[in-house]
Amino acid sequence: MEFKDYYRVLGVERDASQDDIKRAYRRMARKYHPDVSQEADASERFKEVGEAYEVLKDPEKRAAYDQLGRQWQPGEEFRPPPDWDAGFAFSGGGFTEGDMGGFSDFFETLFGHGFSPGARRGGFHAHGEDRHARIEIDLEDSYRGASHVITLRLPQHEGHGRVTWHERKLNVTIPKGVAPGQHIRLAGQGEPGMGEGRAGDLYLEVVFRPHLLYRLEGRDVLLELPVAPWEAALGGPIKVPTPKGSVEVKIPANATHGSRLRLKGRGLPSTTPGDFLVVLKIVQPKLESEADRDAYRRLAEHFATFKPRARLGG
Repeated sequence: MEFKDYYRVLGVERDASQDDIKRAYRRMARKYHPDVSQEADASERFKEVGEAYEVLKDPEKRAAYDQLGRQWQPGEEFRPPPDWDAGFAFSGGGFTEGDMGGFSDFFETLFGHGFSPGARRGGFHAHGEDRHARIEIDLEDSYRGASHVITLRLPQHEGHGRVTWHERKLNVTIPKGVAPGQHIRLAGQGEPGMGEGRAGDLYLEVVFRPHLLYRLEGRDVLLELPVAPWEAALGGPIKVPTPKGSVEVKIPANATHGSRLRLKGRGLPSTTPGDFLVVLKIVQPKLESEADRDAYRRLAEHFATFKPRARLGG
């Protein structure tokens, strides 16, 4: 059967107040009442309007409808959860301005066959929906694991269809080796269930804050390391900062700009950990005196046969 969008039928938004819903119903009921309307489908539209109002005027039925209807769009095939018939304690019932007889199959599936004014059923149970949010962490948190307190702004449905926001603080354990884009699942921290239905889960998508020194390539961690021209030319040991502390690496002689030195297994922790890559960036000193310029002139004279643009014909 097709999903029915009762809000669309009445021409109201999903956060409409109960007064707005009542006014919309009266307007639509007058428009499509068979005694006054000249439209060919007035009778069916009047029934549809009445059915929509029967659900949305009742806070309990409206809450149940909202809980189960968020994942469907008008016209889509509707399949209610298997535990829907556990029931919900609906209060009230019946059309207040004339029952045109017969609810749709959609209504009957949700709220029970043989529904009649004043009918009540046993407690309804439905699992709460999952929630999704983001959590920002530092790269170092992935290396050692961490614990953070986060504040989430969560919607809370008030009376008259209004939604307010409240803050909730949660302690979150950051697992060692977590990578950007992965999710941390907090069981039972999603939308509350209905009746005895369990609460949904909260999924936190991990986002790394930009780092002053490091960047990521998959699970590999890159450091762009500035070196002087003579350090690149002569090679030798040099201290390099890593998220786990400084280490000594050996720059090979005649290293070039952009060369990569790989420290195996020192990237993000995992069963197969990433690597730590040192990318050489050759930087030259600023010439601030005549003595500095003379030093470069002597260097140029010494390497007079060096032709850096030989491949370009220069």
